[in-house]
Amino acid sequence: MNLTKNKMNSIQTLGALKKSGWISKSIKDEIRDNLISKISNKENSFPGILGYEDTVIPDTERALLSKHNILYLGLRGQAKTRMARQMTELLDEYIPIISGSEINDDPFFPISRHAIDLLKEKGDDTPIEWLHRSQRYGEKLATPDVSVADLIGDIDPIKAANLKLNFADERVLHYGIIPRSNRCIFVINELPDLQARIQVSLFNILEEGDLQIRGFKLRLPLDILFVFTANPEDYTNRGSIVTPLKDRIQSQILTHYPKTIETSLSITAQEANKLKSQQDKIHVSDLIGRLIEQVSFEARNSELVDRKSGVSARLTISAYENALSSAERRAIINNESQTQVWISDLTGIIPSITGKVELVYEGEQEGPYQVAYNLVEKSIRTMFPNYFPKVETSKKNRNKSTEKEENPYKPITNWFDKGNNLNIFLETKDADKIQLLYKVDELYALVKKHYPTLNEMENALLMEFVLHGLSAYSLISKKVLEGKIEFKDLMGSMINLGNQHFSEDDFSDSDF
Repeated sequence: MNLTKNKMNSIQTLGALKKSGWISKSIKDEIRDNLISKISNKENSFPGILGYEDTVIPDTERALLSKHNILYLGLRGQAKTRMARQMTELLDEYIPIISGSEINDDPFFPISRHAIDLLKEKGDDTPIEWLHRSQRYGEKLATPDVSVADLIGDIDPIKAANLKLNFADERVLHYGIIPRSNRCIFVINELPDLQARIQVSLFNILEEGDLQIRGFKLRLPLDILFVFTANPEDYTNRGSIVTPLKDRIQSQILTHYPKTIETSLSITAQEANKLKSQQDKIHVSDLIGRLIEQVSFEARNSELVDRKSGVSARLTISAYENALSSAERRAIINNESQTQVWISDLTGIIPSITGKVELVYEGEQEGPYQVAYNLVEKSIRTMFPNYFPKVETSKKNRNKSTEKEENPYKPITNWFDKGNNLNIFLETKDADKIQLLYKVDELYALVKKHYPTLNEMENALLMEFVLHGLSAYSLISKKVLEGKIEFKDLMGSMINLGNQHFSEDDFSDSDF
């Protein structure tokens, strides 16, 4: 039952609450009723959660309609905690509690000693307060040092001394975070990290509502919706969910990463921190966005990355922000009022990748930076056929007399085969970069043939993309050096490579 703000202001005692016709409900009934209303009105129960419309959200709605406690099981960065936090929007806006209650006592059904004694003393004059739904959420990250006292409670000797009470008096108890989350949603993140003996302390709370604190056996029928999150691989790495506890969690829901580039793009567009000044100054093409998203898909399938650890959606969000900042920094250096994110700016997203992927042994041998560069390269290789003719077809027809017609990239590779090279400095002005790209024979003609209506900047971006794509398919050489990207013919680069003697430091300049 929702009351207006003015009506609530006039209800400050238990007697006034009774006269208002307020009906008390458990939190699970409250959520159930509000969810039914949202579904009936075709409203989105979890706005801003993308990619779960046909999987996780329906499973969650079914669990809430069944008044179940929930375990979200999935890899990192799959919006498990965010799903739990959004459940507060399914709560009534305000609920009444007895004033001064540590555990949000329902005025009609008090359970704490403080509330029961106050009700006996004042009756209908018992003061009440109104609690907003934003205050009805508790969360605890499970770590090995979490104690029963943190979650359940303990005896407070200072309270006993101040009130001149002996330790046998219930009023000396200090409630932990779970009792204080009465009539709230309470979340325990990374449940397997919680020690088994601590998990055992949750048994009765979930099932019977009993609390055991230093010999006190309290019958507190706590009214809580429990939501737990866990990474399935953590079961063996760091701990496990004890079977009796798992049995008491009625619904286990599997989460997942975005299944399509489009969903991933929407998540990044929604979550990335794009400053107004950056949006006004920097254009980010759809191609750049898709290349960044593809990096995460490549990482999740890479043999060098630990798939059990997962690759969070935060990777692409951070990468997008770094790509923007790379373009912004270049524009500031060159005093340009407008620019775009170029393919070469993707070198700036490497720090967003290295810290967000866990490598297997082979990946550690390669090195995190090399693995990150390889993921960007694979992203380019995967996306290239979506924009230009497949390179494999061209290579198969290389010896045919109709090669010129069949292989649209031959004039470009011939230009490099003649000994020409192209050095694109990462801080080059846009106008200078465009002029450099026009030097490559037939590069502009190829782009214009497939995209005749694009403007100069869009053309130039695709011209640069063609060079990176040909490099990804080993038709030309690309080397990322300090401050520049160097494109050359493949054979000459291989000969030079064979004639050089390298030290360990040389490998910091990696083939992209």
